[in-house]
Amino acid sequence: MEIKRDYYLNKLIEAQNDGLIKVITGIRRCGKSYLLNNLFYEYLLNNNVEENHIIKIALDDSDNEDLLIPKNLSKFIKEKIIDKNTYYVILDEIQFVDNFEGVLNGLLRISNIDIYVTGSNSKFLSSDIITEFRGRGEEIRVYPLSYYEFMSVYEGDKFDGWVEYITYGGLPLVVSMKNDERKTNYLKEQRKNVYINDVTERNGIKNDAELFTLVEIIASSIGSLSNPKKLSDTFKSNAGINIDSKTISLYLKYLEEAFIIEKVERYDIKGKKYMNTPYKFYFSDLGIRNSFINFRQHEEPHIMENIIYLELKRRGFSVDVGVIESKERKGNEYIYKQLEVDFIANKGNNKIYIQSAFSMPTEEKIEQEERSLLKISDSFRKIIIVKDYIKRTRDENGIITMSIFDFLLDPNSLDY
Repeated sequence: MEIKRDYYLNKLIEAQNDGLIKVITGIRRCGKSYLLNNLFYEYLLNNNVEENHIIKIALDDSDNEDLLIPKNLSKFIKEKIIDKNTYYVILDEIQFVDNFEGVLNGLLRISNIDIYVTGSNSKFLSSDIITEFRGRGEEIRVYPLSYYEFMSVYEGDKFDGWVEYITYGGLPLVVSMKNDERKTNYLKEQRKNVYINDVTERNGIKNDAELFTLVEIIASSIGSLSNPKKLSDTFKSNAGINIDSKTISLYLKYLEEAFIIEKVERYDIKGKKYMNTPYKFYFSDLGIRNSFINFRQHEEPHIMENIIYLELKRRGFSVDVGVIESKERKGNEYIYKQLEVDFIANKGNNKIYIQSAFSMPTEEKIEQEERSLLKISDSFRKIIIVKDYIKRTRDENGIITMSIFDFLLDPNSLDY
């Protein structure tokens, strides 16, 4: 089964020959290697790049063991460059090479070379490699399959597909599996032997049970406001474990670096400033999230919120949680409340305020969801996304309401 990843393929095409090392990052098993070694490779061949001008090396292949020595890898690549035409170097799992930074910096001195690398385990993270190349590296973040990509290969309607997607997520290999048991077992196997092990190995964590429990706690409360102190208290009350907030902060950082979770900060819309704490966490893949809680808690409204967040990130937005202060009269007094806007999505000069509302069956519920949006005085678009399959509407206040299906299945749904 071939799953098209046109969004990411186009990013690679746009970045061709820009003089930067293209660093393909993302959670393990999300399809980075397939994107480079299959989709981009085929694109190059189909656009008149000769095969001998594509130097493609899988560094996790035992046949390439000699190339794990930096001097050997550098020599091997340089010997392939025999003319002045562009050579495309694709290095998969570069972290297996000691001092790979030195190898790549050396290759950058060759004018007719275009470099693409992937790496995802505990020894390779985007923050490491981008810093090392001092402005000569360019990160392309890859996420698991979007709902749109998922539905391109799913054999069923969008409603059944939704149930499947929110349960097992978008890891490409999981999507290709044919029954629930295989999908469940695979995800449970990955959560410990791949994702948790990566974090513990990289950071020298001796007690991985604490880390596992932390992920379980976050998985049980996606989209809820939290901070290290609150999580530390949860450890004490739920698991009877004393673990200080400083250690929790480190664990959260490690999980973010490994692309398992993403932290979203709160932004004061009127005050135009970030608020230090609390903040929210979302998962890079819902199948991984569900595996940590043994597929017990679906809580579809929170899962839908997580999916909206991921879709905004895939589309290139930076995303914050919005907070706006409201003054309301109660009797003879005024009381101040903090109202929340689920997401502020920013891209260049474009800003969109988005509410995730699972359902709005009554006028009271509609008023509740619109309240925070109506307090915002600027003219940027304001959108409410609902689970109900409804026709897209715009009310007298300019607030757009659309179905989650229209939002996810139309890549341009936010553009009009």
